[in-house]
Amino acid sequence: MGERSRQKLVEATATLLRARGYHGTGRSQIIEASGAPRGSLYFHFPGGKEALAAMALSLAGAAMRDELAAVLDAAPTLAEGAREVCREMARQLVDSDYQYGCPIATVALEAAAESDELHRVCASSYGAWRGLLEERLARLGVAPDHAAELATFGLAAVEGGMLLCKAERSPRPLEVVGDQLAALIALVIPA
Repeated sequence: MGERSRQKLVEATATLLRARGYHGTGRSQIIEASGAPRGSLYFHFPGGKEALAAMALSLAGAAMRDELAAVLDAAPTLAEGAREVCREMARQLVDSDYQYGCPIATVALEAAAESDELHRVCASSYGAWRGLLEERLARLGVAPDHAAELATFGLAAVEGGMLLCKAERSPRPLEVVGDQLAALIALVIPA
């Protein structure tokens, strides 16, 4: 029962952070959304909301990395994989009525500068995603330095596209990002 309560707290927190951010997510909202007993938050997470948020973000970041890898692996080319990643993210935004964006971005923008623990988790997640992209580009013959730059550019473009989608309540920005990334990747992959 204890592990189940802990898991429910982590899952509820990840969902709330994705929609409301760190400052918009209160302890009482976490308890209510999780259905966990009130005292369980501090029992399982003596560091309180910050420790719980760090765990939720860490797991959400790892899940997103796995999701990115799966989409890229299923695509016939890396260029098409980049396009499909953007399509999938746009679908998730539309399906959530533009409530859920990147599981890391909201917290990175609002709270990572205030908390070393949250900063570390956000940086680690982005680093893992960028590393995945670098590895895929390098595997296809792109020089390591160029692969690192392209991975950083691609990640920044997708994150910016998600922000624009939310602001405009339209999937179009991510569709454009996907098309442009696919074109860029096709240009830099050695023949």
